[in-house]
Amino acid sequence: MRASQFFIATLKEAPSDAEVVSQKLMLRAGMIKRLAAGIYTWMPMGLRVVRKVERIVREEMDRAGAIELFMPAVQPAELWQESGRWEKYGPELLRFKDRHAREFVIGPTHEEVITDVVRREIRSYRQLPKHFYQIQTKFRDEIRPRFGVMRGREFTMKDGYSFHASFEDLQREYENMYQTYGRIFSRLGLGFRAVAADTGSIGGTGSHEFHVLADSGEDAIAFCPDSGYAANVELAEALAPATGRGAAIETMEKKSTPGKIRCEDVADFLGSQLTRTVKAIAVMHEVDGVGEFSLLLVRGDHNLNEVKVGKLPGLDPFRFATDEEVERCLGCRPGYIGPVGVDRSKVRVIADRTVAAMDNFVCGANEAGFHLTGANWGRDLPEPDAVADIRNVVVGDPSPDGEGALDICRGIEVGHIFQLRTTYAEALQCKFLDEQGKDRIMEMGCYGIGITRIVGSAIEQGNDDRGIVFPAAIAPFEVVLVPMGYHKSEAVRAAADKLRDDLIAVGVDVILDDRDERPGVMFADWELIGVPHRVIIGERGLKESKVEYKGRRDAEATMVPAAEMVQVLRGKLCG
Repeated sequence: MRASQFFIATLKEAPSDAEVVSQKLMLRAGMIKRLAAGIYTWMPMGLRVVRKVERIVREEMDRAGAIELFMPAVQPAELWQESGRWEKYGPELLRFKDRHAREFVIGPTHEEVITDVVRREIRSYRQLPKHFYQIQTKFRDEIRPRFGVMRGREFTMKDGYSFHASFEDLQREYENMYQTYGRIFSRLGLGFRAVAADTGSIGGTGSHEFHVLADSGEDAIAFCPDSGYAANVELAEALAPATGRGAAIETMEKKSTPGKIRCEDVADFLGSQLTRTVKAIAVMHEVDGVGEFSLLLVRGDHNLNEVKVGKLPGLDPFRFATDEEVERCLGCRPGYIGPVGVDRSKVRVIADRTVAAMDNFVCGANEAGFHLTGANWGRDLPEPDAVADIRNVVVGDPSPDGEGALDICRGIEVGHIFQLRTTYAEALQCKFLDEQGKDRIMEMGCYGIGITRIVGSAIEQGNDDRGIVFPAAIAPFEVVLVPMGYHKSEAVRAAADKLRDDLIAVGVDVILDDRDERPGVMFADWELIGVPHRVIIGERGLKESKVEYKGRRDAEATMVPAAEMVQVLRGKLCG
């Protein structure tokens, strides 16, 4: 490839509305161009990266025994109504009608479509198991698309679906995909971690997320450095305190706390520790139009985990109570509410495990401008109606596997695998005949990788003040040749053309920058774009039969004999 035959459109500055590093650098490097909110054109430079990601994913999926197909992006509403997700999925599902007034959706995912294919084509246990996958465009109508390709509305995804005669065989394929995903992300050259995760809107039972580790990641990952435990903070279990509740040694008192509604401010004002405070969160669960009011209690320095709360009996689904609902049920506006003195026939009190073990704590007095100190379970208020794990874990919490303490890092989710079990197969009556000739529901697995999201994630993980630092496996080009005076020096031109041809002959993805640009412009462009290996060819070096090599992360360049450059680069690319 020659730069003069390619399309290079770099920018010195990112657009002012670009939010995160990957978005800024991709726009500056000319990899993407914004068409509408959350919708981007992949320009030639960026598309080369996408295609390299796709190639690695395809190779490993094929190696794992999956079969590629390609399903329609447009899906009939009837399938989504049959699965029950027509209403459940919400406004992210883009719905429209064709000229015959028939309802369709632009697929955000393809569980319904693939299940329909299989229920029509597979009837016997002899045809199972089967694993189909595709790489295809998806659309989710995000209410606030942001972060460029990291949370866009239109994106490319690899989604795979496996079908089985037994749960045991599903578990086998799930492990196969777990290992396959590990190979994929290793080959992509990314630092990643697999973590136990919530199944979310997809449904099913067990699931694992695969995260590219980056400080800018939206997700918090809890892991134990002393063991293999890792889980999304949404799922990570916060164990009950090892020590039980202490004695009620303080007298409960009502203290004036004017204008103090945050636990941090209350603790400072009262001269108490934040860990001695309890915050109350009011929520509603509606059944047949009737709202049921609950108070959720977590320690002042802890954060409520909404995913865990949503799984509690009687709180699926829940929403936060309005100020009017809080005042109606507790006679007090938010900021001063608490569990003491509430009417338990109307208010359900659910305490986090840590709160249930607390004594002599500070909480709202259900009176504006006042809090209670020295409150104790049993003496000053009844025991909680329920005790549950409803908080996020924090650094230093004991690991759920008992092997040490938890630490937390940030990650960007780029892959997710699920044991769907019979969630969709049962809804769509996807059956097979077993060995006894009886109808049985198929077991299903679901396996997704965000192809275009990987590109953004790789940049979030690999960048510096000069631009992108791509792993060689997915860089738009592995090597760039930068000749000094290509159009002026016959010697330089001949050496550059020969090195280019020699590299192509051994399978190196190389681009020769034959543009009539100043050296500084060419250097800046390729550092911005993130090509991992650069070779400079100049008359001065050629007089000594040498060329200059510089890796994207290297502080200094080195001179290499021109005759050895191909071998040197092959060694670096294979290393």
